[in-house]
Amino acid sequence: MWFIWPTDPQRVSAKSVAQRLVQLGRPAHLTWNPVTGEIAQSLPPTRAACGLPGDLNRHGRVCVQIRVLGSVDVPFTESKLDGLDDILGWLDSWQVPRRWPAGPPLPYPHAMAASGTPRLWACGGHFGNSQVPGSREGDPGPIDVHRIVGPRDVEVPRPRQEAARDRLLDRQTG
Repeated sequence: MWFIWPTDPQRVSAKSVAQRLVQLGRPAHLTWNPVTGEIAQSLPPTRAACGLPGDLNRHGRVCVQIRVLGSVDVPFTESKLDGLDDILGWLDSWQVPRRWPAGPPLPYPHAMAASGTPRLWACGGHFGNSQVPGSREGDPGPIDVHRIVGPRDVEVPRPRQEAARDRLLDRQTG
C-alpha cells in the first residue's frame, strides 16, 4: 500500500516523518524518501500499521504500508527512486506480488471519488491508498506504477526461497 506524506523530500527526512507518524498513532511499516533513498522502518510487516480506516489494516497475510515523502500533485515516480530496489526486495521476501491489480491510481482530486473494489483488493499486490475499499484519501496521485513493479510484459522472478524449494522438489522427483 503506497501513501503520500505531503512534504518536500529535499528538506525533510524519512526518519523525522516516521517519528511523527508514531506520535500521531498512525505508524507505517516503512517511510521512504525517494530522493535521498532514506528508509525508516517503524513496524514489522507481521504487525498491522494504522494508515487505513477500520479493520482494513489487518487484511491479507501482510498488509505493508509505505509512506512516501512527496506530493499528490508531483508523482514521486518522477524522482530518482533511490532505495526502491531495497524496498522491492524486502516486499519480495514477504511474497508481495509485483502487480498493480487496480491499475494506476487516478490523479488527485479525482482519486477521492474513486472507490476500490473488494474483488481487486483480494487479489493482493500493490495498491495506492485511494484504491483501497473504504479509503477516502486521494493519494498517491498519478504515479507510474511500472516504475515500481516493472513493465507488464516482463515476468518477475520468484523469490529465491520459492525457486530453491522447486529445485529441491525437482531433485527428489527426478
